[in-house]
Amino acid sequence: GSGTGANAKGHSITRQIAEAKVYLTKRYKTNKFIAYFQSFTNTYAPVDELARIYDEAVRDPDIIGLSIGTRPDCVDDEVLDLLTTYARKRLVWLEYGLQSIHDDTLARIQRGHDFDSFSNAVERTQGRNIFICAHVILGLPGETPRHMHQTASRLASMRIDGVKLHLLYVVRGTELETMLKQGTYTCLTQATYVSLVCDVIERLSAEMVIHRLTGDPHKKELVAPRWALEKSRTIEMINETLIQRNTRQGSRFNVNLKGCKSVSAK
Repeated sequence: GSGTGANAKGHSITRQIAEAKVYLTKRYKTNKFIAYFQSFTNTYAPVDELARIYDEAVRDPDIIGLSIGTRPDCVDDEVLDLLTTYARKRLVWLEYGLQSIHDDTLARIQRGHDFDSFSNAVERTQGRNIFICAHVILGLPGETPRHMHQTASRLASMRIDGVKLHLLYVVRGTELETMLKQGTYTCLTQATYVSLVCDVIERLSAEMVIHRLTGDPHKKELVAPRWALEKSRTIEMINETLIQRNTRQGSRFNVNLKGCKSVSAK
């Protein structure tokens, strides 16, 4: 997972799984697991190397599936063919980092790919028994609520299987920290973020799996907003807001899709 440093320490996949199983079994009282290749771009290697590390993970009899985080511009058909072989017998989630459907936003944050790259990756992945999860960041520079609403509606219309929602928070030593200090970027308030998450939930289809409602910043790295450390409270506020609105996931699904394809909201 993110921030563990296990790979940098030279720990094998087998060792990482064994150590994680001890902790997770105690915490969740479970005995079956999904091997999550989370940090960095986990399809950006020769197929033979990818097969080696995936095989090492599923060799453990308690591993019932794989979840693989990557970029949409780093998955070719050969990699998808490989993942399809695992999907025949196991649960496989392929997590694509998108963040926004808007090309001007992706260029502004120097994402390195456009929305068409994501669309193409999704199209080539669907129909292979591989579940697709898209990562979306709320609060990106230059984006209004309408931009974020359009991202949610567009993903729902593409029949993505799942989504992970993230708050944009400021980390030390980044360009975003400079923007914050210069006053060219302002963080979302907790109440605004909660409202936006509920807006997104309403626009997703009822069948989509919401894997995450907010992230987990490292306390020592976080500059702002400090409320980002209040994950439990943020989730409570999301639940409270949904109840107050008398709404649910999918209540605004498939509405107002016109003009959603990788353009700036007007």
